Amino acid sequence: MNTASRKLRLAAACLVGTLAWASAIADEPSARNQAIAIVVHDGTHIDDVSIDQLRRIFLAEQQFWPDRSRITLLVRAPGAYEREFVLERIYQMNENQFRKYWIAKMFRAEVPSGPRIVFSTNMALELVTAIPGSITFMNASDVGETVKVVRVNGLLPSDDGYLLK
Repeated sequence: MNTASRKLRLAAACLVGTLAWASAIADEPSARNQAIAIVVHDGTHIDDVSIDQLRRIFLAEQQFWPDRSRITLLVRAPGAYEREFVLERIYQMNENQFRKYWIAKMFRAEVPSGPRIVFSTNMALELVTAIPGSITFMNASDVGETVKVVRVNGLLPSDDGYLLK
């Protein structure tokens, strides 16, 4: 068998393996079909926000909670579905606009720093549990008992009419 034939067989085997893997995960519930929960540190004295207030918080136009504690924004790293969803629905920006927004905000010294980047749901849960005043977002099915889910416009992720589905 010559080198070209081996390469072709290897490529075919890789393709078959990839298709089998894709077929197997296609039956799993998709993260894209789940609601995104807004989650805060359990000591944060807030239970409900309007979608407009949530947008102001995520844009760092509101940097303090009503009790005057600082808001720490935790945002998923680029490539995460949750980040794409929040950029579209809350920030109303694409990735490039988001980066430019935060660079400009920091350049003008309107914020002490940009959002803290989290690389996984577990990391988001750990940080929101550990940092008083923190807020993040994640698939509603991933929410743990150590954090508080905030209602958005009076609704929880499991409610009909919830805006972040």
